[in-house]
Amino acid sequence: MGDPQLGVQLKPLGDGFIALIKMMIAPVIFCTIVHSIASMGDLKKIGRVGVKTLFYFEAVSTLALAIGLIVGKVMQPGKGFNIDVASLDPKAVATYVGRAKEEGIVSHLLGIIPDTFIGAFARGDLLQVLLVSILTGFAITRMGPLGERVAGAVDAAARVFFGIIRIVVRAAPIGAFGAMAFTIGAQGLGALVKLGELV
Repeated sequence: MGDPQLGVQLKPLGDGFIALIKMMIAPVIFCTIVHSIASMGDLKKIGRVGVKTLFYFEAVSTLALAIGLIVGKVMQPGKGFNIDVASLDPKAVATYVGRAKEEGIVSHLLGIIPDTFIGAFARGDLLQVLLVSILTGFAITRMGPLGERVAGAVDAAARVFFGIIRIVVRAAPIGAFGAMAFTIGAQGLGALVKLGELV
């Protein structure tokens, strides 16, 4: 058998790959939505699409949350992983627990508005990125010929970001290897069986 500690030390490979993917989500969403809205031209149609997009995002997020809670309750993912709960860092989830207690509907809706334009991207808050994208798309449609050039530049930026994603995805086997090595090193080979059952 190999050295479990070596597997645990390979965790940064998986973490790095996930970080690289997360890094690209906000810019890709921004460019895609801005270019889509700017290409439509009809402001009434854009308004309807914008409202539907926000509603769809909220509805699907709520549905995903409900499915996650039901699956968590029924299948109990993580059961049998022999994880010592006392060794887990409670600070890792403290922020989310605190926000869940504090947030009502009004504060949630106000939370969609970022402090600054760049702040939405810096925090990686996708709802804020969505709002900024829709407003930017609206603004571009009102700029006439200059707006068409800006929309072209946004489309070109989107191609760059998709190019970066193609490069990052080539590292997927390395990221998956690092994540699996960590899981096996920390929890044993049986952890893969449990993950397989969950999948």
